[in-house]
Amino acid sequence: MLRETLQKALTEAMKARDAETTSALRLIIAKIKEKDVDIRGRGGAQAEDVDICTLMVGMIKQRKDSIEMFITGNRPELAQKEQCEIDIINKYLPKQMDEGETEAAIKAVIAEAGAASMKDMGKVLAVLKEKYAGKMDMGKANGVIKGLLS
Repeated sequence: MLRETLQKALTEAMKARDAETTSALRLIIAKIKEKDVDIRGRGGAQAEDVDICTLMVGMIKQRKDSIEMFITGNRPELAQKEQCEIDIINKYLPKQMDEGETEAAIKAVIAEAGAASMKDMGKVLAVLKEKYAGKMDMGKANGVIKGLLS
C-alpha cells in the first residue's frame, strides 16, 4: 500500500538526514491525513491508494504553477526547490501512461461505457478516474475524449 511505502521512505530519509526528501514526504503524509479526516467525515474509513495518487498528482500541479510564478518573479532558487519536491513526489507515483496507452485506454472505456456523444463525457471521465487515477493525466485525457466523442 502506498501509505506504508511513504511512511517507510520518511523513516529512511530521516535516518539518512536527507532534509529535502524528509520535508517533501512530510508534506505528502500531512495531505493524506487531511484527506483521511475528510473521508471519515463522509462516513468512510481512510484514503485509498487511488485517493492518495490523485492527491499527489494535485500536489505536482500546484508545484508546477508555483515554478512558473517563481520564474516570472526572478526567484530561480525557489523554483528549484519546487522542482525538487516534484521529483520526490514522482518517485512514489505509479508510472504514468504515455500518449498511446492513454488513447487506447480511453477508447476501451468509451466502448465499455457505450459513449456516443459529448453528453457521455462525464461517464467516461468517471470510469477513467476510477481505473487510472495517478497513472493518467486527466487534463490530457479530457482533450483526447473530446476529440474522440465529437
